[in-house]
Amino acid sequence: MSDTHDTGEVTGAGTARGVDGGDTVFFGHPKGLAYIVFTEAWERFSFYGMQALLILYMATYLFLPENSGNVAAFEPFRGMFEAVFGPLSVQALASQVFGAYVGLVYFAPVLGGLIGDRLLGRTKAVLLGALLMALGHFLMAFEASFLLALATLILGSGLLKGNLAAQVGGLYDKSDKRRDSGYSIYVFSINVGAFIAPLVCGTLGEVYGWHYGFGAAGIGMMIGLAVYLSGLSYLPVDTVQKSEDRPRLQKGDGIVILSILLMLALTSLYWTAQSQVWNAYPLWLRTDVDRNIFGLDVPVTWFQSLDSLAVLLLAPLVLWYWRSQSRRNAEPGDLVKLALGCAVFASAFVLLGFGDLMSGDGAVSLLWPTIFHFVCAIGFLYVGPIALALTSRAAPESVNSMMVGSYYLAIFVGGLFSGWLARFYETMSASGFWLMHAAIVGAAAVLIIALRPALSRAMRLEDPTPEPSDALSTEQESI
Repeated sequence: MSDTHDTGEVTGAGTARGVDGGDTVFFGHPKGLAYIVFTEAWERFSFYGMQALLILYMATYLFLPENSGNVAAFEPFRGMFEAVFGPLSVQALASQVFGAYVGLVYFAPVLGGLIGDRLLGRTKAVLLGALLMALGHFLMAFEASFLLALATLILGSGLLKGNLAAQVGGLYDKSDKRRDSGYSIYVFSINVGAFIAPLVCGTLGEVYGWHYGFGAAGIGMMIGLAVYLSGLSYLPVDTVQKSEDRPRLQKGDGIVILSILLMLALTSLYWTAQSQVWNAYPLWLRTDVDRNIFGLDVPVTWFQSLDSLAVLLLAPLVLWYWRSQSRRNAEPGDLVKLALGCAVFASAFVLLGFGDLMSGDGAVSLLWPTIFHFVCAIGFLYVGPIALALTSRAAPESVNSMMVGSYYLAIFVGGLFSGWLARFYETMSASGFWLMHAAIVGAAAVLIIALRPALSRAMRLEDPTPEPSDALSTEQESI
């Protein structure tokens, strides 16, 4: 990742503004963070607005025999999936496509980060990615262009995600303790966008028509692009260097890279369960849960908003708890936090399975999915921002953007795996299905704890117990 040290020497793909601590106009952070944060919030509004509708759109409308003929190249597309996975029902095909889409959306940033580091520069890559994503959302408004829309969204997200996330780190020097806080504010913006999107796009799609929801997502992406353009002068300056001038991998960097990839591979088990919240889970909500409140049926997409709202509400408590632990010198290190997050997330799926068992042959009470989302939120706060900040801090400078993009490899693997697992939703009991996911993410917790000493040494974590609580407190006191 690009950093500017006290000498002002550029050591990466760009130079950061305000890394000496003088630029603290945005809640103690460089002003450029504000533009990145609001760009990301609108980008996530568009992404999660579309994603909240996607599985319902495919499984209950678009892939039905009477409608699938409207999709250009649908039969060859279906044939490609069935050649790999065998005959698929409408629900199984929709879940498999959803899993592949989510997986590819989060694999593409690996290549997008490389393009940002070596070819276009991060700013141009983000701009091109935003334009492609806006185009993809608008193409979703037409049934014939559905597959083209998915492909365009995948390409756009690949260019935008890794490079925008890397620009957060580019605002700080490697030794700047505000880096963790900056990434947490960045993740906070993701959850703000993810909270609003299903309420707006989901309601439009479920109540007024699918294409209204997709169109609203496209408008959100255009707003995000406008925000980013207005803040270009405050972002890290791109200096795409010639091959001979670029930072080279140093001795031992290969071990660091492999250890980061192993850590991300373990967190992919977490993302397998998390991805199911957007895949089979909405179908379960639609058919098995009593969503009636005072005579009104709660839209399925609103539960995706609840998922993000729970994160926003519980973040201050989690951060207060970390700060309390830090004062007692008892705050766990990043790898321990990852393991704890996976364990908590596993318990959320145990609750979901138990709630389904308790309902017997009747509808599941609304209380169970509500509790589920709040427990999930605690798990996410221990995994999402921590893994991203750890990847950024540990990755060698010469491949930092690519490694930050590699953070999304875990979601890529988790998305593909969850898509494959979703085929069992029709053949297993719902309780057994959710308990299976509890076991998967629980295994991640056990493996991370077992490998923690080796991973700490390999990633050169000089301070085994970083102080994110002190840094994150800036975020909470500001917001």
